[in-house]
Amino acid sequence: MRLPRLLDEFSIGRADGRYMKLLKQLARIGVLLIDDWGLAVLDDAHRRDLLELLDDRHGSRSTIVTSQLPIEHWHAAIGDGIMVADALLSPRRLSTTPERVCLLSLGRRHLITCRVEGSPLAQQLLTIDTFR
Repeated sequence: MRLPRLLDEFSIGRADGRYMKLLKQLARIGVLLIDDWGLAVLDDAHRRDLLELLDDRHGSRSTIVTSQLPIEHWHAAIGDGIMVADALLSPRRLSTTPERVCLLSLGRRHLITCRVEGSPLAQQLLTIDTFR
């Protein structure tokens, strides 16, 4: 799910009384993929929403975050100083066993070379042929 759409759903859920039901539904998803992380700085309500969601999922379900924004800029995208960003990105919530995949190149035949960090595949290069 794209992060902007997820944040809109949280806002609508708060307004129409579905907020807790939405959190419970999202907590039950086996693997939640949050796409487009960091497109805009989060406001206070959205930071709290993400904290609740990640707390509910911690230790029981997997969460994958994708972004074109380099990880070193995520704190600024979360906004509101260091404390909230640290809370969201803490090992307890988002990065318990992080695996980071960095896209290194995209060739003419759509060969993607990436580096995987934080896993047994660390320091290895993977090539994925997406040409069909």
